[in-house]
Amino acid sequence: MVKFPAAQQVSRSLWDQVRQQTSYALACGALQPIETQYEFIEQGGMRFLVRILANLARKEKAAQRQVSQQPSGQSFNPFLPYDPDLFVADLTPTHLCLLNKYNVVDHHILIVTRTFEDQDTWLTLADFQALAIAMAEMDGLAFYNGGRLAGASQRHKHLQLVPLPLCPDGSPLPVAQAIDQLALAEATLGHNPNFPFGHSIIKLPSGWLSQKVTAGKILHTAYQTLLDCPGSHWAQSSQPFPYNLLVTWDWMMIIGRRQDHYQSIPVNSLGFAGSLLVKNPEQLALLKAIGPMTLLQQVAC
Repeated sequence: MVKFPAAQQVSRSLWDQVRQQTSYALACGALQPIETQYEFIEQGGMRFLVRILANLARKEKAAQRQVSQQPSGQSFNPFLPYDPDLFVADLTPTHLCLLNKYNVVDHHILIVTRTFEDQDTWLTLADFQALAIAMAEMDGLAFYNGGRLAGASQRHKHLQLVPLPLCPDGSPLPVAQAIDQLALAEATLGHNPNFPFGHSIIKLPSGWLSQKVTAGKILHTAYQTLLDCPGSHWAQSSQPFPYNLLVTWDWMMIIGRRQDHYQSIPVNSLGFAGSLLVKNPEQLALLKAIGPMTLLQQVAC
């Protein structure tokens, strides 16, 4: 088998590069998708997508094996060095794009800093410049798990991007439908009264994606506006506060966090987008008893 070219700048469509590298990584075994089944659960005016993992054990065993191979006292970092078979493209001098090794959603990519930066730190202009390049090439949902309590599984800073539609049946992103009903004006902060957790939403300026030179700065400015939201938990904290960030072509939303799970069910940024993961039928039954919106309320500020 002929290997596809590895290191290359984003000159061809990033989407083409993602699909090409996905085909190669699947063929050589570097990419190991986790199969799921799914169903929908409604609560609080939102129709939540719930995926039931079919084989999480493979991922957990691989993680344990990686940890055991590390020298004593050192934590495992999958991004230093990264697996070249998962490499998609160089985005900027500071960031590169990788495939998510254990993906649940097809063509799930990671936007990773070249040198180590902590996932607990605030995002920077350089982070958003790399994100803007990726989002200009892929219509998707970008997200960031800001720290362990926000669902981050790796300390090395990385944003994530999954293509839309997120729902396997092609239906719209659940949280997007709720936000669209607010009819927010551009560059203004808003809140959805039906969300029982601390959050802020900002509508992004129309046409920002076409502003190649300033698109990253536009995203960074929107992010700073969310961080400065009066009365928010994160604005009142002098240190980086655990939070989840969601970004689409139309809006950005931040949610403060206080714990990474509730009653054994973990929650990361995708949960607040309306997409939750459970490990087995027992957790699915528990989620139905709790209710998805109640689960989000319990893990958020």
